[in-house]
Amino acid sequence: MPLEVLRIGSRSSPMAMAQVARVRRELAVARPELRTGAVGFTTAGDRWSGSLSRLGGKGAFSRELDDALLRGEVDVAVHCVKDLPGDVPPAPGTLLAVYLTRDEPRDALVLRSGLVPPGAEDRGGPAGLPGLPPGAVVGTSAVRRVAQLARHHPALSTRAVRGNVNSRLERLDAGEYDALVLGACGLARIGAADRIAELPTATMLPAVGAGTLVVQCREDDARVLTAVRPLDDPVTRRETEAERALLRRLRGHCNSPIAALGRAMADGTLSLRARVFSLDGERMVEADGHGADPDSLGTGVAGRLLADGAMEIMGDLTH
Repeated sequence: MPLEVLRIGSRSSPMAMAQVARVRRELAVARPELRTGAVGFTTAGDRWSGSLSRLGGKGAFSRELDDALLRGEVDVAVHCVKDLPGDVPPAPGTLLAVYLTRDEPRDALVLRSGLVPPGAEDRGGPAGLPGLPPGAVVGTSAVRRVAQLARHHPALSTRAVRGNVNSRLERLDAGEYDALVLGACGLARIGAADRIAELPTATMLPAVGAGTLVVQCREDDARVLTAVRPLDDPVTRRETEAERALLRRLRGHCNSPIAALGRAMADGTLSLRARVFSLDGERMVEADGHGADPDSLGTGVAGRLLADGAMEIMGDLTH
């Protein structure tokens, strides 16, 4: 019998529900006969207010969704790839069936309301990090971002911030921070794109999988797989798989200061640029490469990073 209703599991935060809304919109076009519904979950990562490394890091935002999917409580789960463990495959019995067309993967700077660094108006909008005064407090909990801020703007101060994007913006405007570093695509998803200030990838290379949404399904659920596969974007899949192959080879996860960006080229090949940092940003190795096969490209670039001392730089942060 054809599938009539698709239950979509997701984290219950406003950002995650905005991601589900996108999946539902695209399914409404591709499968107009299919009804969809959202089922929200509060994950261990959402409940925890401390460092994710102390929570174990791996799967903090996905374990509950894995369990619900395998128990049949939902038919699919929607994730942002950057929140998925990079050093382990999807839960046994499931697969990442669909990679939606990638949104903007870059990070963005968001300034506290009313804070206009000198010269910003002359440049036609909010200034970036160079316009912030020494000692300005930038909020982020990502070790990748902390390391890059320390490397390129050591005069700035970083302070941990957790919670969904909406609550982070509230804390920013309440004066707890002078600026935040957040994902540009996430800000766009919640209607806050007007707050984005430029943050070039030369300063802040993004996280593996940033901007990519995936739909996770049970391997043996043929009806669901058939229903969602029209949403798959082969270009995004190849870019993201190259990045995740690199992360697996480096044994990296959310507590690893690893940055990477894969891009599809006009000739059908892929480019991949990656960096590994020490937590204080003082040490860094970087590598890039081109190739046709995502797995080979990611593994090869990771191998060059390892040969240049990536594991020693990260120390025990990969475990």
